Amino acid sequence: MKILLINGPNLNLLGKREKNIYGNSSFEDYFKQLQTQFTQHELTYYQSNVEGELINKIHEVGFDYDGIVFNAGAYTHTSVAIRDAIAGIQTPVVEVHISNILTREKFRHESIIGPACKGSIMGFGLDSYRLGIESFLQR
Repeated sequence: MKILLINGPNLNLLGKREKNIYGNSSFEDYFKQLQTQFTQHELTYYQSNVEGELINKIHEVGFDYDGIVFNAGAYTHTSVAIRDAIAGIQTPVVEVHISNILTREKFRHESIIGPACKGSIMGFGLDSYRLGIESFLQR
């Protein structure tokens, strides 16, 4: 299977920012672990802090990949454009979050992109990504 993991804004700072919420590991280090764990599958990773670049990547792979595991960061709560990009492609998308967004600030409780996704996983730390990958393998 070809699965793309996408991270949105500020997730390039994992391991450096708000360690009490996001932990001590960089995403790049965690991604290496995932590649070792899922050797029989083609995992790729993309990160951008720019909404339009995220949309372009979704369009680029949205008809060729088997799945997208997507942490849209703060765009989860604000981007109708990303929601529409997800709705417009054939590749299923699983929304993931490191923290449980429902236990955080009230403005984080609503996901605009969630209704366009296959499902949502949150609150399991970086393991949320592993669970997202596994959701595609369980079909």
